[in-house]
Amino acid sequence: MPIEPVPTYEGTFRWEGADHGSSVSGFVVRSRTGEGPVLHRHPYEEVFILEGGRATFTVGGETVELEPGQMLVAPANTPHKFVNSGEEPLRMTTIHPAPRIEQEDLEGD
Repeated sequence: MPIEPVPTYEGTFRWEGADHGSSVSGFVVRSRTGEGPVLHRHPYEEVFILEGGRATFTVGGETVELEPGQMLVAPANTPHKFVNSGEEPLRMTTIHPAPRIEQEDLEGD
């Protein structure tokens, strides 16, 4: 299944399962220090698997810091975001249990 670059986030790639007969979608994230998405939510859970670097997550009203080898699940409809809070590039995979990624941004434009 090919992954496509996300123009608004350099180093981030996306796949949508529906394009390949799958019910699972996601992102492969490679970001620099200080980078991350705006606060947003999905109508399903999102799974984050941290492979390298360090990330600080906001999930609902909680802040959690992850290191390599850790994972986190953001519950459905819960506002969340993350930022690369380490000195090295962040390497992470996110899994969306849906054939298409549905995201409502809660910050920004």
